[in-house]
Amino acid sequence: MHGVKRVKPTPQALEARKQKERSKIQEFLALSEDILQRKKDNDFSEDAFKQTTRLLHVNPEFYTVWNYRRTILVKGLSVNRTEEEINKLLADELVMTMAALKSHPKVYWIWNHRRWCLERVPNGPGAEGEDTANGWKKSAWDQELYVVEKLLDADARNFLAWNYRRYVLAGMPVPRPDTLELAYTSKKIQANFSNFSAWHQRSKEFDLVRNAMYTDPDDQSVWVYHRWLVGTRASRGLLEREIEAIDELLGEQPDSKWCMESIVHYSVMLLKDHAAEVDVEQLTEKTRRLLGELEVQDPFRRQRYRELGEILAVLLS
Repeated sequence: MHGVKRVKPTPQALEARKQKERSKIQEFLALSEDILQRKKDNDFSEDAFKQTTRLLHVNPEFYTVWNYRRTILVKGLSVNRTEEEINKLLADELVMTMAALKSHPKVYWIWNHRRWCLERVPNGPGAEGEDTANGWKKSAWDQELYVVEKLLDADARNFLAWNYRRYVLAGMPVPRPDTLELAYTSKKIQANFSNFSAWHQRSKEFDLVRNAMYTDPDDQSVWVYHRWLVGTRASRGLLEREIEAIDELLGEQPDSKWCMESIVHYSVMLLKDHAAEVDVEQLTEKTRRLLGELEVQDPFRRQRYRELGEILAVLLS
């Protein structure tokens, strides 16, 4: 605080702080070891489930634990349950991940788990032909759209939330009218994307975006908007064209984190959706090299880049 003299911590206080940090690390490692052993032993008990909750509260980017948690839900907690009980179980999962998103809104694995839960919500509670036949499912998807829009109110630049919102809209049992969607996105772009006022016509004005990239390659909003334009199911030609353009900029700005992240993102899309049409070996080598450079340039997100490398390995397996 201004006007308050800083007091240098004593050696005893520093040692106490270090000891506390060491204790936390030891506790985390012990919990991780316990959970991974339970996974190896095919432990699908409620106790194992509670342990995953503890660990994910500490580290929500531990994707192996998310996978194990889902396995417990399928092979343990959902066995011999009624549809109503399963609906309650999944609803509790959505509540748990909502709490995680408030603290970690840009962790992919939390969004991924919510997607998994949504897709397994039973129709119910009514029988086919009744007004309530899709009541649980409709309620869950409607609530999910509300949740993601509240998160976008807090941070309109969260491209994970924008991608997830498109997924929710595509999966809703009762589609949202196009007019409402147009009004919503126009409002958000005009209100929150300070640099996007010239772009809100929502046509894919890639030339305009490229000009903005060259003008200020460190402006995050430009890159977020670019991903929004490209979308999640782009053609090979579009992806290769945008990678080439960003590559050219990277040649002039060799330390640009956003250039490297974007090339990695679109390269993974190419490998995922168009592997039969590209040089997989060359593209993979380039992507891994960029991930290595990103780890050096952005050490605070090192774990995220390593996990992207693991995703890359899965795509190639």
